[in-house]
Amino acid sequence: MWLALTLALTAQAQARTLHFAADTEPSRALTIYGVLDAPQVRPLLSDFHRRHPDIAIDYHNLETLALHARVLQERDAPRADVIMSPAMPWQYQLANEGLSSTVDSPAAADWPSWARWRQELFGFTFEPIVMVYRRDLARHMTPPQSHADLLSLLRQHPRMLDHRVVTYDPRRSGAGYTYAIEDARISARYWDLVEALGNSHSVLETTTAAMLEGLSQGRYWIGYNLIGSYVQDYVAEHPELVMVVPKDYALVLQRLVMMSRDAPHPDTARRFIDYLLSASAQRLLATQTTLGAVHPSVDGAGTAADLRDRLGEAIRPVQIGPGLLATLDTLKRQTLLEQWQQAFDNRPTHADGPLADPSPLPDAATE
Repeated sequence: MWLALTLALTAQAQARTLHFAADTEPSRALTIYGVLDAPQVRPLLSDFHRRHPDIAIDYHNLETLALHARVLQERDAPRADVIMSPAMPWQYQLANEGLSSTVDSPAAADWPSWARWRQELFGFTFEPIVMVYRRDLARHMTPPQSHADLLSLLRQHPRMLDHRVVTYDPRRSGAGYTYAIEDARISARYWDLVEALGNSHSVLETTTAAMLEGLSQGRYWIGYNLIGSYVQDYVAEHPELVMVVPKDYALVLQRLVMMSRDAPHPDTARRFIDYLLSASAQRLLATQTTLGAVHPSVDGAGTAADLRDRLGEAIRPVQIGPGLLATLDTLKRQTLLEQWQQAFDNRPTHADGPLADPSPLPDAATE
């Protein structure tokens, strides 16, 4: 029994780590902490390794808050050279606290101003936040095409949709909290939607992958606020599911990459970030992944320019700037999470993971 458990845990750890050995001697090292699953990140790492066979790469795939907590724990002796995450407020906070380093290169200086902060934090993807529904939902009701449609369905069919809708838990997911705070800023009816989600006992998850699995298995009928880049790949292999980019407005996240202050291997860190910002890497993003390219010289399907052309004013990218830091204000964070708690009739959504610093979560036991 213990052997089986050990093997299972080892396999799980290996599944969340990618290693590319150096092909030449002497070799150099590069350690990356990221929130990007293997199918999406492997093409990038493989191409970079092909271009730089003397660099041994260790990539560690973490959840958003776990990554943030680990970087804070290692702030005095960083182990990661490069950090990349879609939890934009937390990434900005790390950079704002001086835990990033300047990337002094032409590629960094020329990166679009709307997709970077100084020359330390760079948005290298362009990913819409979407809804997903099961194709057979149409037998019961008209599938939602917008946030307003979802609110109407939840109000019209509360019993039929009871425990059948899934979304992110903003208490346990940094990305989920980001979408919640942005939705609340954009939509005057956001809290009506949260109340309707609570009344229908919607299920709260911490990853898009968990939501997609539940949708595919039929446990959920509708998913709200999933990361579109993951959804697109998954839906292509699961015809029972349909992806919807909301017509009223669509949040767009960017994965933010930075070089650690006092990175153990600063030369390889700079080289990797320069690679991510290159036209070749961005073209790979557009053609071999669903992450969305940002580079202005890369056009066609799978680019920010294409998404803007198709959706126009409905596109609402999360802005990189001081506004992100404001979303982590302790009072603002507690207020939003308490409103979620009330909407869900005080059902426990306990935080797991060490995020007491810098933004303590409210104590569910005392609410």
